[in-house]
Amino acid sequence: MTERQGGVRGWAAGRGGALSRLRFTSLRLRVVVVFGLVALTAAVSASGIAYWLNREAVLTRAQDAVLRDFQQEMQNRAGALPVHPTQDELQHTAGQMASSSQRFGVLLVAQDPGGKTVYGSSDGLSGFSLEDVPRSLRTAVNKRQSGSSAGRSPYHLYWQRVVEHGTPYLVAGTRVIGGGPTGYMLKSLEPEAKDLNSLAWSLGIATALALIGSALLAQAAATTVLKPVHRLGVAARRLGEGKLDTRLRVSGTDELADLSRTFNNAAEALEKRVADMAGRDEASRRFVADMSHELRTPLTAITAVTEVLEEELESGSGSIDPMIEPAVRLVVSETRRLNDLVENLMEVTRFDAGTARLVLDDVELADQITACIDARAWLDAVELDAERGLHARLDPRRLDVILANLIGNALKHGGSPVRVSVREADHEIVIAVRDHGPGIPEDVLPHVFDRFYKASASRPRSEGSGLGLSIAMANAHIHGGDITAANSPEGGAVFTLRLPRDASELTEEAGRQGQGGGRGRGRSDGDGAGSKGGVR
Repeated sequence: MTERQGGVRGWAAGRGGALSRLRFTSLRLRVVVVFGLVALTAAVSASGIAYWLNREAVLTRAQDAVLRDFQQEMQNRAGALPVHPTQDELQHTAGQMASSSQRFGVLLVAQDPGGKTVYGSSDGLSGFSLEDVPRSLRTAVNKRQSGSSAGRSPYHLYWQRVVEHGTPYLVAGTRVIGGGPTGYMLKSLEPEAKDLNSLAWSLGIATALALIGSALLAQAAATTVLKPVHRLGVAARRLGEGKLDTRLRVSGTDELADLSRTFNNAAEALEKRVADMAGRDEASRRFVADMSHELRTPLTAITAVTEVLEEELESGSGSIDPMIEPAVRLVVSETRRLNDLVENLMEVTRFDAGTARLVLDDVELADQITACIDARAWLDAVELDAERGLHARLDPRRLDVILANLIGNALKHGGSPVRVSVREADHEIVIAVRDHGPGIPEDVLPHVFDRFYKASASRPRSEGSGLGLSIAMANAHIHGGDITAANSPEGGAVFTLRLPRDASELTEEAGRQGQGGGRGRGRSDGDGAGSKGGVR
């Protein structure tokens, strides 16, 4: 049963894919539809005109032959009757008239010598009768025309087409000039109707064949025209995927060939521009890395001296002149800040160069967060809400960097107490760091993870460098996670860290994409990994 359901779902998916390829937004389908509509309109118009012309020709030819024969019979046979014929004379003459080559029914109406109206029908008393003649035709036949309009003919021959029980008939009537009977004729047009029906079927079949032929021609034309467009679309997608060496083969001198040349020129210019930008970016990263490495040597010596000076200051031995003590403290503080900045720049360079790697280990989250808080003496200012026994496979050092920056940033720019909560959701770990400060201004929220961004331009010389949150974001991305910043409805800012339970499942490509996040957004002056005493 399961296999059958899977087969049905596969068939439905395949059918859906085929229908999606035939959507009306498809240029191929639109070309075929337009060709079909044009061909259908032309074929229907031509067929309609041909049918109408043939119909009129067939009916007119049959009608003229019948009317001409009827008129001749009326002159020769009905005209030979006396002015007041008898019933038998009318009946005999009607039979003679009906035996002509056209084989039509005849009805003669006259008054006998006694003034009584008598009828003579070629089909007998139960055949063609006066009731079969339309009243309007009878009125026209018996109406005497004035001499000015009718000339020498006071009565005319009138005809009319009628349909009885689905069969078309031609009805005509006239009077004998000079006095005598009135004659009516009834002729079936069924043979002509059958010929016209056959013609209509033939024209319909021809229209259908023309429609099918136009669809095939449209398909062939669409294939010819759209093949270069398809190649252009494929090349554009390859170009969008970063394959900047993609080029189109150009043949011909039409508009599509010009479009291909334009695409090739644009791709070549783009490849050159990207190569130039990549070279400049590489040179910039190399400069930052070289500068950081060059600064480490003198900074090591300066740091050793400042540590001695700091120990002298903390010992209170009085060996440092009180007048220069503030300057010594400033040198110690700025040296530490410069050392942290160099370390952070080197970390950023590793992310940009794609050389940052994860060293994964099984981490007990509650213990890891407690160790991070305890190492920086934040136990009194931070509340931890984390269930024991919740494990994840992460990089402990990079997780410590993320937590130190988020918690230190909350302590520095938010308000105590800072609450850290940990929960598990959908195969990922969610760590929320919330402070009780004034929150983050709405205009600052989009930039909180930008490098070197500081929420207040009035304190450009604050303790941090503005790299901390961007480094935290980069470390989250390399794990395959993310960090979001928002304001809590209860007040204060909330930074939410989402990390997978097992970062080892990440592919190398996903890791590279995550490293690009090091250029993301940033809020505070907090920097890289924290140390005891606060975020550096």
